[in-house]
Amino acid sequence: MADVAANKVDNAYGETIEAPKNLFDLGAFVGDLDFEEDATCDDVSLEGLQQELQECINDDVVVNILSKGTKLREHTKGVENNLRQVELDSIQEYIKESDNLVSLHDQIRECDSILSQMETLLSGFQAEIGSISSDIKILQEKSMDMGLKLKNRKVAESKLAKFVEDIIVPPRMVDIIVDGEVNDEYMRTLEIMSKKLKFVEADPTVKASKALRDVQPELEKLRQKAVSKVFDFIVQKLYALRKPKTNIQILQQNVLLKYKYVISFLKEHSKEVYGEVRAAYIDTMNKVLSAHFRAYIQALEKLQLDIATSYDLIGVETRSTSLFSRGREPLKNRSAVFALGDRINILKEIDLPALIPHIAEASSLKYPYEVLFRSLHKLLMDTATSEYLFCDEFFGEESIFYEIFAGPFAVIDEHFNSVLPNSYDAIGLMLMIRIINQHQLIMSRRRIPCLDSYLDKVNISLWPRFKMVFDMHLHSLRNANPKLLWEDDIHPHYVMRRYAEFAASLIHLNFEFGDGQLELNMERLRMAVDDLLMKLAKLFPKPKPQIVFLINNYDMTIAVLKEAGAEGGKIQLHFEELLKSNTALFVEELLMEHFSDLIKFVKTRASDDPNSSSERPISVAEVEPLVKDFARRWKAAIELMHKDVITSFSNFLCGMEILRAALTQLLLYYTRLSDCIKRIVGGSALNKDLVSISSIMYEIKKYSRTF
Repeated sequence: MADVAANKVDNAYGETIEAPKNLFDLGAFVGDLDFEEDATCDDVSLEGLQQELQECINDDVVVNILSKGTKLREHTKGVENNLRQVELDSIQEYIKESDNLVSLHDQIRECDSILSQMETLLSGFQAEIGSISSDIKILQEKSMDMGLKLKNRKVAESKLAKFVEDIIVPPRMVDIIVDGEVNDEYMRTLEIMSKKLKFVEADPTVKASKALRDVQPELEKLRQKAVSKVFDFIVQKLYALRKPKTNIQILQQNVLLKYKYVISFLKEHSKEVYGEVRAAYIDTMNKVLSAHFRAYIQALEKLQLDIATSYDLIGVETRSTSLFSRGREPLKNRSAVFALGDRINILKEIDLPALIPHIAEASSLKYPYEVLFRSLHKLLMDTATSEYLFCDEFFGEESIFYEIFAGPFAVIDEHFNSVLPNSYDAIGLMLMIRIINQHQLIMSRRRIPCLDSYLDKVNISLWPRFKMVFDMHLHSLRNANPKLLWEDDIHPHYVMRRYAEFAASLIHLNFEFGDGQLELNMERLRMAVDDLLMKLAKLFPKPKPQIVFLINNYDMTIAVLKEAGAEGGKIQLHFEELLKSNTALFVEELLMEHFSDLIKFVKTRASDDPNSSSERPISVAEVEPLVKDFARRWKAAIELMHKDVITSFSNFLCGMEILRAALTQLLLYYTRLSDCIKRIVGGSALNKDLVSISSIMYEIKKYSRTF
């Protein structure tokens, strides 16, 4: 119907649309509009008219109306008439379709009834779903409650099961503890029973439980049985340590340590019995180790080689202590009193195993005491290390070690206290001090502190004894009687050789340690021997043998110090200075013996000017005898000097060095004489008697080639 009305409206306008669009001139038409009928209307405003016209320029209807020039009022009336007609036509159409509309209405009412029924049904469904949701929520709450109860029951069950497991005593456990042998299975059973005992004792709630009242008596009986059984077992193993020729370390490592849990069990559950086991082990090991060390010391004493007595001092006269009175000491060992020699090797062999006495005795070997000292302390260190580690692992107590070793320490101290007061071997004492220093380093590297106090004590006891023996050597030099020691011999004195060897030995042993107190004592000893040597030299009637005696002793001392190594230090420098000064004195003494007139002239007159107006100018007659005398016997004199040097000095190299110095000095004197002659008036007459410098140089080189 709407479509029909629309069509009619279109037909109403049909006449106006027929004009062609391209013939319409809107601007011209609008300019001719007539507004006379509306001139009386004061409210009409033309503002915006032009804009509205521009907007309607594309509207076909408006363009057709305006192009025909139809008045708007007439056109409006036509449109109204058309609308009335369309309305009437529409009504007629609705009347024709009224039956269809009634049928449509009935259908709508039926649909509404059906929808109402569906709404009721769905409302019922919604109510039922709400009821089901409430039931599900209730079920969910019940499920959560049941889950929580189940969890609590499982926790309670696990705790109750653990409680039952911890408190119950299985028959198998009873059988093993009562009737089983002490072995690995017995150890595992002991651990289980220990846990039960700790559980019963640790938890107060367990003590108050009724279940414990039934179990505790049986558990206590089982504990007592286990304690008794393992006590008998471990004591039996400890007594095995007392058997002769038992290897203690192997028994400890392979047997006792397998059952170390027995000690832990006794410590935790029977302190009284643990104390008995501990005391039994301490008593056993104390006696066993004391006996072992006592037997070892007795065997070592048979191997001891006595080096020195209280008479073996630097400044003691050899004749007062004849070597033949020492029948039990071979002569070759007497050099070890003052010289270090091969004894230094003991410090290089510090880690070697301890001596086996019966092997050494079978080979008829004897050793200085420091060798036995090292061997004894090497055995002590190894034994102490093994025992300390075992006690720490087996008993868990370090203090046990010191109780065990109280006996061995006493045995060693007893031996040492008997040996030390009779030791007069200063070199041996210093070697023992260095051995102790090395042993302290070894124990430090092992990180075993158990011997720290003992080694410190030994070191402290050795130093005073060394100082006492050293002072005995010092006093022997200070109190020595030079007349008793003097021998009419310019070669090195035996006292000086003793000193040189003794000083070289101590310097060598102190090189790596730099002990200032020892260096100070060495300086005191050096001053004492210097003083004694000067007193001995003065006993020679003439200066020349005195100087030769000093040079021989100084040279020998320097040689001995150099042989000991490059550690001579200040002492060696001191003797080198003395050798140098005395060599210069000897050179002058030797030249004066053969060329005294020449030397006196050169020293007193050679520096004077022959042409000066002095009271006694140098003349040819004054120097001619000197020149002719030198030319006649200079070669023979040099040969005599050579023989004199060869026979005077023990060290050939030193003698040749002194001879060369003497010849060089002679050349200097003769050169000065030659220069003086050249300045004398008429001195050229003596040229024929002068010995050429090249001839003297040739002789010097000839003797130098003998080096």
